[in-house]
Amino acid sequence: MGMWIGRNRKARVTYGFDEIALVPGDITINPNEVDTSFIIPRKDGGDIKLKIPIIASAMDGVTNVRFCIEMGKLGGLGVVNLEGVQTRYENPDEALSRIVKADKTEVTALLQKIYQEPVKEDLISRRVQELKAAGVLAAVSSIPQRAERFGAIAQEAGADIFFVQSTVSTVRHISTEYKSLDLAEFTKTMKIPVIIGNAVTYNVTLELMQCGVAGVLIGVGPGAACTSRGVLGLGVPQVTATVDCAAARDAYYKQSARYVPIITDGGMSKGGDVCKALACGSDAVMIGSAFARAKEAPGQGYHWGMATPHANLPRGTRIKVGITGQIKEILYGPASVDDGSQNLVGAIATCMGNVGAKDIRQFQETEIIIAPSIKTEGKLFQMVQSVGMGT
Repeated sequence: MGMWIGRNRKARVTYGFDEIALVPGDITINPNEVDTSFIIPRKDGGDIKLKIPIIASAMDGVTNVRFCIEMGKLGGLGVVNLEGVQTRYENPDEALSRIVKADKTEVTALLQKIYQEPVKEDLISRRVQELKAAGVLAAVSSIPQRAERFGAIAQEAGADIFFVQSTVSTVRHISTEYKSLDLAEFTKTMKIPVIIGNAVTYNVTLELMQCGVAGVLIGVGPGAACTSRGVLGLGVPQVTATVDCAAARDAYYKQSARYVPIITDGGMSKGGDVCKALACGSDAVMIGSAFARAKEAPGQGYHWGMATPHANLPRGTRIKVGITGQIKEILYGPASVDDGSQNLVGAIATCMGNVGAKDIRQFQETEIIIAPSIKTEGKLFQMVQSVGMGT
């Protein structure tokens, strides 16, 4: 498998969203009659069901309590970053304002300084309680090194879902400097669903699922503000990563009869990308930059990744995405822009109807073709004028 890249060395050919297309089905379905729901399994069997398969990333430029409340009311899920300004500052808006106003030559150093403020454990409880008081699901995220402590606090405060996120997640992490997270023991101890990420390979996804997680995030380095691929040279394009990890999910289901969803995380800014991720085998998607453009987003039209403020090796940058509309418009329309970044749910439902899929599981069986010309064929005027698919 793969191609020779030199003497004694082969490399696989892999694919991203711009290199594939979905083939229309033999039958079509009214988009209003398809099921776009997404299920997160609970240990007690009382699964969490979301109306739509879309999660807003746990990034400070994307989500805060206000954003997550609105996202929850609209049928999706927003995740609060417990490593971010929401838990480091009593008044996070002040810190956010400084980041937004900083000159681009100074913003990296400012981010590093702002994120040196210690996390305040009482703010973890407060943010969770604020979400619960609004009547929506409370989902929060931390890095593996703090998962045990922060997970216990969040669970005690009433959190519904706990995400454990790092650039690359594995079950077998080796370190002599600090105690590695025992994922199997952690998921056993936690009473609420634990979703872990990020992974891009079959074997790692399978091992993560065997630890009892409730979901796996798929993607290393594809985010709009992420620079890991440039800094580290690390990553797998999202189409191949999703297909490989979906195969691991299906293999694990055959072994255990336990279905663990995978969530493609990053690299999707438009409806077509989301549709392709789901058709490639994902059960849901996690999105950052598209929601950073919402009026409700705390980044005020700017977006930066979770690894941006790393003290020694930042793997992200602040980007300006602008403000184009409200969360409701981004999810359900009516779209006021022509680039596919709004009415994401409408895009999913319409695509599902056109391939003849009544639910996400059927959508995952869609015929896929390699089609590098899919975005340029017949689109010369859009490209020249930088409109529509030319943006």
